[in-house]
Amino acid sequence: MTPRKSAVVVAHPDDEILWLSSALASAERIVFCFGDLFGNPKRSAARRRAVAALNLPNLTDLKLPESGTRKLVDWEHTRSTPYGIEIADEAGRARYEVNFTALVAALRPVLAGCADVYTHNPWGEYGHPEHVQVYRAVAALQAELGYTIWFSNYAAPLSWPLARQEAARRCWAQSRIVRPDTTLARRWRWVYLRHGAWTWILSYRWPRHETLYAQPPAGRRETLYTLKGETLLDISRLRWWRLGSASRVLDEEQ
Repeated sequence: MTPRKSAVVVAHPDDEILWLSSALASAERIVFCFGDLFGNPKRSAARRRAVAALNLPNLTDLKLPESGTRKLVDWEHTRSTPYGIEIADEAGRARYEVNFTALVAALRPVLAGCADVYTHNPWGEYGHPEHVQVYRAVAALQAELGYTIWFSNYAAPLSWPLARQEAARRCWAQSRIVRPDTTLARRWRWVYLRHGAWTWILSYRWPRHETLYAQPPAGRRETLYTLKGETLLDISRLRWWRLGSASRVLDEEQ
């Protein structure tokens, strides 16, 4: 049987090992969407050095400039938009919308021919507007290119309101429990650390398992489910939440 061609598409370098390490070894293509950080040339240079040091032959680095919208979202009262998520600041929103158009255009030739695309989840894992935007861009091309989208069950308190909104949408047909590739993830993390480009906490521990959800193209004859009652992995406290009963289990250890 011919292997299905797959791609891992993430917003920023190091997202790939945090949220989708289990898909990296088999991916034909790895795509980094954003390069230079908004208003931070020193860290932008560090990121460029780290990406070069990874020396990945299957990497496509789109190098779009970040929109600088990380802190311009009201996560308690947010809503999804065609570009990703609502941005409160006018100038930030303009940069964000321009990036969406550029993302869709740049991803189209890269994802052509893929059967599976692994990317950020609809609420942006811990709550990052560019993570949400990359998911929206990948979803915008799905009908045209015909691939299945796969996203993970990572979440955090900041992204919880948006995750609950997304829970009502019938968006997945199958799921699978996988193990993060911690050997690969730790090796790549060392490259990011060595070049000063690691963006997550130093003490981060990958979980033993994570869940991936498959979102098929519209029109495919598969039963779709909502995320109500599904379990999300809280990356900030290493606890498990159930979407259908958040108030009951937010503080429960399992």
